[in-house]
Amino acid sequence: MGTNSAPSHNVFTVEDRGEGEDPFWLKIGAAWAHKDGKGFNISLSALPPDARLVLRVPSENEDAEKPSPPQRKAKR
Repeated sequence: MGTNSAPSHNVFTVEDRGEGEDPFWLKIGAAWAHKDGKGFNISLSALPPDARLVLRVPSENEDAEKPSPPQRKAKR
């Protein structure tokens, strides 16, 4: 993990708030892709309560706390 390079991904924990509510995204770390593209070095500043981590490519606006979540198919 290079301390001089920017992370390739941000690490979030995502808390579902219930039906009809937007989930809460909290940035808790950063990840650096391995040179061979087969893994990541991950640095966390907190641990998620449900052990679920989401890695996302940083957006152009680094100050945004809530990235655009991936699109999900509607439940039937």
